[in-house]
Amino acid sequence: MAEPGQGRAGPGGEGEAAPAPKKRRVAGGERYVPPPRKLSAGVSFGPAHFAETSYYFEGGLRKVRPYYFDFRTYCKGRWVGRSLLHVFSTEFRAQPLAYYRAAARAGRLRLNEEPVRDLDIVLKNNDFLRNTVHRHEPPVTAQPLQILVEDDEVVVVDKPSSLPVHPCGRFRHNTVIFILGKEHHLKGLHTIHRLDRMTSGVLMFAKTAEVSKRIDEQVRERQLEKEYVCRVVGEFPEHEVVCEEPILVVSYKVGVCRVDPKGKFCKTIFQRLSYNGKTSVVRCLPRTGRTHQIRVHLQYLGHPIVNDPIYNMEAWGPSRGKGGKIDKTDEELLKALVEEHRSKQSLDVLGISEEDLSSSAENKDSGNSSDCTESALADPVTESSCPAGDTEDPKGDTKDPERNEVAACPLSSDGNLGTLEKTEELGTCENQEGQAGEKGSEEKDPLCVECKITRRDPSPKELVMFLHALRYKGAQFEYCSKMPQWAMEDWED
Repeated sequence: MAEPGQGRAGPGGEGEAAPAPKKRRVAGGERYVPPPRKLSAGVSFGPAHFAETSYYFEGGLRKVRPYYFDFRTYCKGRWVGRSLLHVFSTEFRAQPLAYYRAAARAGRLRLNEEPVRDLDIVLKNNDFLRNTVHRHEPPVTAQPLQILVEDDEVVVVDKPSSLPVHPCGRFRHNTVIFILGKEHHLKGLHTIHRLDRMTSGVLMFAKTAEVSKRIDEQVRERQLEKEYVCRVVGEFPEHEVVCEEPILVVSYKVGVCRVDPKGKFCKTIFQRLSYNGKTSVVRCLPRTGRTHQIRVHLQYLGHPIVNDPIYNMEAWGPSRGKGGKIDKTDEELLKALVEEHRSKQSLDVLGISEEDLSSSAENKDSGNSSDCTESALADPVTESSCPAGDTEDPKGDTKDPERNEVAACPLSSDGNLGTLEKTEELGTCENQEGQAGEKGSEEKDPLCVECKITRRDPSPKELVMFLHALRYKGAQFEYCSKMPQWAMEDWED
């Protein structure tokens, strides 16, 4: 069986024969729209995907050489009857119209696999759009991905901070899934649970669907015990602290939550391990799996994680959100957080870019990522963003509307339009020379905005947050990692 992106028999997709001429005869000169492709279960990555580009290491960072990539989607319901020009000008404003005109002239915009020559073309139901972009990924820490356990059933790793679990948002090669495939030849893994991009620690994958299902059942029955360790501001109480404040998502795009009576029930148990006169090391036992649960509860208690890039920021006010006191609207809070990171040139730490921020807020399909935000509106034809998982995000919460636990980013498409098969959604990077990744690693792309910008790299220290998944225990297993250096009793910043 050919890998996704290989062995295509024609422009319409793998194994498709050219439609018979009579099927292209449309009354009144109407434009022909091919039928949607059939769905294919499962997502897989193979050599074609891993060969898109390569890594290099610099200044304590793992970097990805820029590469060409195809964003693909079916026409959204609200686009039907509108011209491409109108869609670009109203929803995809991160780039000027001149960019899209230049992209069309360069053959990078395709409609039903045919080059777009005229942006005034009116979109129809089931139109299939493709946009080839020069893709830049944010750097992550160069700390190696350590495999703790590998047997016939599972792969357990110690995930470094700053590394997303799977491709989503602006990250693809700089993810646990791709590094395991490219550097350790471990493929076809099933995600059991996930960790926040900025959280380090024990991360489990099943090697088979049967093992994944068995552990999922334990998760649903609350048989999975999770233990985290963190370093927080100030002297945490010596006695056990139980926090049951409900948590509400403020923004999926930026990835911000807060305590709110309208939020979902949460419960976290905290136990102080040590105090060095300035900061405390705390054991965290989450009993539920809400977005940013540990981080939000610690902020509420007045002891945010020392270097939390969201919940220990001045934007929350003088008390930094203690007791749920913010004195800002959600919109004011988000603006203040973004401005604080922009002033520090650290938007990449949030997983967003200037292009994300300049995009149109009314685009409802740009995804609900908590930490992996796709620059969706900068790229007119795009995959939807995927939630980045959470420090306390077990697979048992997949029924929650905030969650999406699949190991890849499915397209967000109106229900009546059909969906690409997942292997096609993730696509291969096919530049115009047909050699994915090579040109992007050697030359600057004339249409690429990122190629014209010099950004400050984050320091390795900025890419570490003092929150670590120390132990995961189930009915028949228990996996632990070493205590991080920053969690040692005698550690000093």
